[in-house]
Amino acid sequence: MRSYCAAALLLAASPGFTTPAPASFDYVAGVHVVPGADAEAEAEAEVARGSVFHDLSRDGIRQPHEPGLAGVLVSNGREVVRTSADGSWELPVRDDMTVMVTKPAGYATPTTADGVPQYFYHHKPAGTPGTFRYGGLAPTGPLPAGINFPLVETSESERFSCIAMGDTQPYSNDELGYVRDGVLDTILSRDLAGARCMIMLGDVMGDDLGLLPRFMDVMGTAGLPQYYIHGNHDYDFDATSDDDSADSWRAIYGPAYYSFEIGRVFFVALDNVVFPCGPKDVAPGDREACRDPAGAAYNGRVTDTQMAWLENLLAEVPEDRLIVLMHHIPFVSFVAASAGRHQTDNLAAIHALVGARPALSLSGHTHTFEFLAAGEWFAPWAERVGVTRLPFDHIVAGAPSGNWFMGDMGFDGVPLAFARDGTPPGFTVLDFDGADWRITFHAANQPADRQMALSFNTPGFREWFRPLMAWTEAREDAGKAGLPPLTANDLGDLQLFTRQDLEQGVWLTANVWSGERNTRVTVEIAGVRYEMERTQPGNGEDVRAGAEWVDPFAVPRQMTIGRFAWQSGSGEPRAQGFETWQGSTFGPASPQPAEAWMIADSSSHLWRLRLPAELPEGAQVATVTAVDRWGRAWTDRIVFEVRTERPPRYWRRELWPSN
Repeated sequence: MRSYCAAALLLAASPGFTTPAPASFDYVAGVHVVPGADAEAEAEAEVARGSVFHDLSRDGIRQPHEPGLAGVLVSNGREVVRTSADGSWELPVRDDMTVMVTKPAGYATPTTADGVPQYFYHHKPAGTPGTFRYGGLAPTGPLPAGINFPLVETSESERFSCIAMGDTQPYSNDELGYVRDGVLDTILSRDLAGARCMIMLGDVMGDDLGLLPRFMDVMGTAGLPQYYIHGNHDYDFDATSDDDSADSWRAIYGPAYYSFEIGRVFFVALDNVVFPCGPKDVAPGDREACRDPAGAAYNGRVTDTQMAWLENLLAEVPEDRLIVLMHHIPFVSFVAASAGRHQTDNLAAIHALVGARPALSLSGHTHTFEFLAAGEWFAPWAERVGVTRLPFDHIVAGAPSGNWFMGDMGFDGVPLAFARDGTPPGFTVLDFDGADWRITFHAANQPADRQMALSFNTPGFREWFRPLMAWTEAREDAGKAGLPPLTANDLGDLQLFTRQDLEQGVWLTANVWSGERNTRVTVEIAGVRYEMERTQPGNGEDVRAGAEWVDPFAVPRQMTIGRFAWQSGSGEPRAQGFETWQGSTFGPASPQPAEAWMIADSSSHLWRLRLPAELPEGAQVATVTAVDRWGRAWTDRIVFEVRTERPPRYWRRELWPSN
C-alpha cells in the first residue's frame, strides 16, 4: 500500500475517467509563396523578400485587405531582421537556407492537420546531393518573388504550460505504439486547458524517418502545436556533410533550428548534432571517431552558422524575456559527465551569449531526468566542455522510451523500462507565469502525484548486485547471453532485515525523479524525523557509481528482464525474445539483465539515510517527504520489518510431509 500527495499540479489528474474530444486544429494553412515571372532573375537574386501579415481570412494567402505586421522577427538561419511598418522584410540569400518567421507573443502560425506549425520556407535550389533513403530535400528551384508568412491574433496569456519530453525514439511501428499507449495516453488523462505547446527534444525517431508521418498524426491527438528538435537518431545516415544531414527531417517535419515566443518566454530550438563530425570536433573525451575521415560519427556542437544566428536573435529579444534553449544533446550531463560527444563542445560560448539573462536549458539524449541547478557542477565538465558552475538551470527532460523500451511489460502493455538513473519512462510539464517557471515530471501510466520510488540498499542487496553486475559486463565482452548467476528471485525481501544487517549498513533510498540540489528530503520513522542526504551534492565531485550508490528500486527490474525468454512455436523468428534499436535481437535466452551501461548504478536525484542500528524490532513505517524549490511537498511511504533472524522465504514443505 502506498500513498501519494502533493501541494498542487497544473496538469492534475482528471477526476474519474474522461474521454478527450478528438483534437482539431482550427487554423490549418501554409506559407504564401509567390512565384516570379522571370526564373532566371530569381535564380540570380541576392535578396529574399516577403511580408508578415495578419491572415484575417485564415487561408494562408495574403489578400489585398490583409494588413502587414510590423516588428516581427524573420531570419534566413543566420541574419535576423524585423519587419517594417507595412510588414515587409528583406534578407540576404544563402545557397542552402530556411527562411522563417518567429511567432510573436499574442499570435499563432498556421499548422498542418496534425498540429505541426508552418512558419518557414526551405531554399535549396539543387536539393540534396545524392540519393537518400528517406528522400532528402527535393530541389526547390529558383527563389520565389515573395515569401509571405501568415499569422492570426490569439488571446494568449502569460500563464501557460508546455509539455516537453526527450527521446520517444521508436525504431519500429510496435515501439511507436508503446509511445502512444504510455506517454501519450498519460498526457490525454491530464487537464490540458492551460497547455500551449508540445516539445519533443530530439531522437523523435529511432533512425527510421519513414515513421515520422504516423508519429505526428498520433501525437497530434493531444491538440497541441508540435515543436520538434532534431536529434542524432533523426538525421540522414547517407549524408557526407553536416550541411545535408537534416534534409529529410526538413522535408518531412520542418527546420532543424528555429524560435517562437509565447507570453514572456522566448523559445530557441538549436540543432547541436554535427554529423558526420570532423577535425573541428576532436577534443578530450570520446570524440576520437571524428578524426577518421571515412567514419560516420556525430558530435555535440552548435555550428558556427547557428551561433551567428543565436547572437543575432538574442540581440533582438528584450532583456526581461525568459530564454528557453531547446536542444537534443545536453549542454552538460550528470550521467554522461565524462563523455565528450554526449555534451556540447562550445557551451562556454553559448553561456557567454546568454549572459545574465534569465534562461533555461532543455535537452534529451541520455534517456535520464537530470535537473542540474544553477551553481552546480561535476568534475569532468571542466575538461570535457570547459565549464564548471552552471549560470542557469539545465534540465534533461526524461524519455518516453526509458531504457530504449528494454523492460518487462507493465500493466498497460508498455515496457516498464527504467532509465539508467532510475527514472521511469515519462514526460515533463513546464508551467510559466511571465518569466517565472516551474517543472514537474510525470511518470507514464502512473498517478500525477507519484514523484518518487522508495527502497532499501541492504548488505544482501549489495552481495547480490556485485556478482550479477560483473557477470553482465563479462557477458557483453563475450558477446553472448548465458545463464546469469542470479536473478531478482535470488534477492529476497528488501523490506525485511536483521539487526546484523543494520549494523553492516542499511540505507533507505528515495529516488525523487525531478529532485535537484534545492530539494529537501526528510523521513519520519517512529515519530522521529531525519534529514536524507543527496548522494551527489553537485559541488565539483565526480560521478559516484557502484553497489553503494545504486537505486535498489529500479535495479532489480533492470537486471532480470523476462522478455528475453519469450519464445513460441509460431515460426516467426522475429517474434522470439524481443527487438529494439535497429532490429537488434535480445533472446530467446534465460531472463537477463539489460546491458551494463544501462543499469542505474548512479543518479543525480537519489537521497538516502543509513538506518539507526538501534531501531526496535517489528514492522514499521517510513514516511518520506520531498519539498521542491517551489514549496510543493510530495509524500510516499514504505513499510519495513526488523527481525532477529530472517524467516524462511518459501512454503514450508516439511510441515506437509504427505505432500
